[in-house]
Amino acid sequence: MRDYDAATAFLGEWGRFQRLIFFLLSASIIPNGFNGMSVVFLAGTPEHRCVVPRGANLSGEWRNASIPLELRDGQEVPSRCRRYRLAALANFSALGLRPGSDVELEALEQEPCLDGWEYSRDVYHSTIVTEWNLVCDNDWKGPLSTSLFFVGVLLGSFISGQLSDKFGRKNVLFATLAMQTAFSFIQVFSTSWEMFSVLFVLVGMGQISNYVAAFVLGTEILGKSVRLLFSTLGVCIFYAFGYMLLPLFAFFLRDWRMLLLALTLPGLLCIPLWWIIPESPRWLISMGRFQEAEDIIRKAAKTNGITAPDVIFDPSELQDVNSQKQQTYTILDLLRTRNILTITIMSVLLWMIISVGYFGLSLDTPNLHGDVYVNCFLSAVTEVPAYIISWLLLRNLPRRYSMAAALFLGGCVLLFIQLVPSHLNVLSILLVMLGKFGITSAFSMVYVYTAELYPTVVRNMGVGASSMASRLGSILSPYFVYLGAYDRFLPYILMGSLTVLSGILTLFLPESYGMPLPDTIDQMLRVKGLEYRPPSSSTRESKEEEENPEIFKSTAF
Repeated sequence: MRDYDAATAFLGEWGRFQRLIFFLLSASIIPNGFNGMSVVFLAGTPEHRCVVPRGANLSGEWRNASIPLELRDGQEVPSRCRRYRLAALANFSALGLRPGSDVELEALEQEPCLDGWEYSRDVYHSTIVTEWNLVCDNDWKGPLSTSLFFVGVLLGSFISGQLSDKFGRKNVLFATLAMQTAFSFIQVFSTSWEMFSVLFVLVGMGQISNYVAAFVLGTEILGKSVRLLFSTLGVCIFYAFGYMLLPLFAFFLRDWRMLLLALTLPGLLCIPLWWIIPESPRWLISMGRFQEAEDIIRKAAKTNGITAPDVIFDPSELQDVNSQKQQTYTILDLLRTRNILTITIMSVLLWMIISVGYFGLSLDTPNLHGDVYVNCFLSAVTEVPAYIISWLLLRNLPRRYSMAAALFLGGCVLLFIQLVPSHLNVLSILLVMLGKFGITSAFSMVYVYTAELYPTVVRNMGVGASSMASRLGSILSPYFVYLGAYDRFLPYILMGSLTVLSGILTLFLPESYGMPLPDTIDQMLRVKGLEYRPPSSSTRESKEEEENPEIFKSTAF
């Protein structure tokens, strides 16, 4: 919006008003941190085996031998999904035969768990897995629940930007906070896996929508120097803080319904923020509501202890954003030239692979050796230095090499895990956390990098398309973790290989560090090794404001 920053420059960059907005909007992200990964504990799968009914007429010796052994991770352990046929065992027991000496167990016929399962309560007292028996033939339902949450995130990403453009950033922020809290509360009383999963889709929609609304609101209210700090460190660090709280809640609340209730209630703490956080003055001006925008700025000036000028916004100088758009662009413009097509394809692949790695490693923490709660906490703590390092790299070093280095680090250590001896469990966990560090750093940097590669006229669409690809990656990520049931190292091999591939891909992208943001498609930086063809005379050009906070609408975890 033309002259907005100049008109509000008298407020300063870091007064009491800006600090209040910075911390309150960042704090509103905290529930997203523990709700986003709550499925790690809500859908945890404890050790389990077939139930042998008390009325099975088996001696104690035959009861103890009723579960066959199977090889898992190089060790013989009781089967999770099979038992010996009880009718045959009852006959042997009645005849006084002994298992092993009189009867060879390996030759006996087996059957599935016809009477259900008994679950270990060492780690979880109850989860949705134990409640609805999502094991063995139904073990695909656990990962599907997680994928459906990310489907909700995908749907929310589609609609959140349009809703906030139409109804305002503040209204959408609090409406979707209420939506997330309400449907999470209803989830506590789910009577079936189907009901839980449908509600999980709606929770995912609400979560991403309030995240995006808070993100956009902060970038539009805060000044230029604070905006980068808010969008990289503020939001991300508070998200990680919420993620760190998750294992603490889960450690003390081992029942999934009580845990979900405890994770839902903090959403009510956001209610008082309605009377503190203002609407975006930029959005109000774009809607022609100049007086409301001016009232907010005057109130901010009073909070900062500054005297506001008599006239802040002159309608004759402030033009509606819509009137500045002389040419309409569509998603097809991301495919128009060879250069922008190549950048779009590479960005989509990059975002999808990074998302698979980030969410795959986050969801895989229960499968690591050691305490699941400690591992989840370490996974969350790892994100804090990753965000700080990525912020420093963005400020001081070239994007391409910073991104590639982070991806190579993350991918290579994941590939190295399979070579670690089985008795060095601590080293395996350390390598996983190092891989998470690299991929999280890359995830944080890719937002800024992608926004710098696309020109102003299609930047929002370019970042939005890439963000959609990351949602698809998050939907696929639970099934990468699921592959660990067949081979413990397979998820790391796949995620490591894809991450290294994405690091190589990054080296072919153009370098945007220190370069002016392109305004038109013709001004875009060229992909390395791509032959340049001059654009046709029909190429459309249009100039828009370089400072456009709307590019952040689709850029949220």
